[in-house]
Amino acid sequence: MKNGLDDVIAAETQLSDVDGAAGRLIIRGVSLDDLVATSRYEDVAALLLGGLFHEGFEAAKLRELLGAARVALFDHVAAADPVLLALPPVDAMRALIARLDDGDDLDAAIRLMAAPAVFLPAVLRLKSGRDAVRPDASLSQAADILRMLRGTSPTREQIAGLDAYLVTISDHGLNASTFASRVIASTHSGLTSSVLAAISALKGPLHGGAPGPVLDMLDAVGEPENAAKWLSHELDRGERLMGFGHRIYRVRDPRADALKAALRPIAAAGQVDDRRMALAEAVEAKALELLRERKPDRTLETNVEFYTALLLDALGFPRDAFTGVFAIGRTVGWIAHAREQVLDGRLIRPQSRYVGPMPRAA
Repeated sequence: MKNGLDDVIAAETQLSDVDGAAGRLIIRGVSLDDLVATSRYEDVAALLLGGLFHEGFEAAKLRELLGAARVALFDHVAAADPVLLALPPVDAMRALIARLDDGDDLDAAIRLMAAPAVFLPAVLRLKSGRDAVRPDASLSQAADILRMLRGTSPTREQIAGLDAYLVTISDHGLNASTFASRVIASTHSGLTSSVLAAISALKGPLHGGAPGPVLDMLDAVGEPENAAKWLSHELDRGERLMGFGHRIYRVRDPRADALKAALRPIAAAGQVDDRRMALAEAVEAKALELLRERKPDRTLETNVEFYTALLLDALGFPRDAFTGVFAIGRTVGWIAHAREQVLDGRLIRPQSRYVGPMPRAA
């Protein structure tokens, strides 16, 4: 038995491999570096879902299906009443997704991939007193998300940045939310149930709920020259530095580099606050220096959360919505794992070891 199931193999998969020692992520035989350089969201979605449904499809067909699904799903936004809108964005989004049929076919999968892309921007606009923006089926998933969020057409650099993010976080081994998805799928409950369970796991602060506090950290530091003092004070208090360290990676998280690269064209086009970027780079450099100095026995490198926060902030998402944006990208991975579990696995039913009191002997 291992508490937390460290190093316990619970499934065989053809979907993704996380090599923590080498700092490498492979999705369906393609390295993350190559995938981000050549693919959009629809490309990686088609790659992940290929062979898992009876129907065959390519990225172009998937884009068409997703566009139609986004338009059809917009009617559900009318259910976002004041009680629902009082919830945090990811919870409101999850409540709207719970309205969908619990199917297990490709149509159900398409609806679930489109749903958070429609519901999260709508919830964010409604919470701020603005009207939700109806989807445009002719656009890519990334372009339509940004248009529904902002109410205006995004720039080419912004679309490419969001596409890079959605590709980067589309799948990542058997993490907590993906495992939750597979457990539910193993009962043959349906894809909606699997996705809802995964979102519920994702929103925990030890899983996908951490990117927002990276911006809180930058706000607290304020200026690059304050980085050393502020970070040292946090480490003296035993606090964790947000955006550094990972459960699996023993070197730099490859997703951090992918997202940092995705920020560069947006910054070069003048669509990112230069002072914010300078502050982030100063904080990153000083944090890595202090962590190596203070914790030489641990490998604490920049993780995906650090540049996720910077990228999503630059794209106009409020920090309390970051977990919901993560869910938009990861839903295709959850669905792929759920289908793989249904097709090749069996009911997941591990044993526990009882360590409580025993009844007294007669």
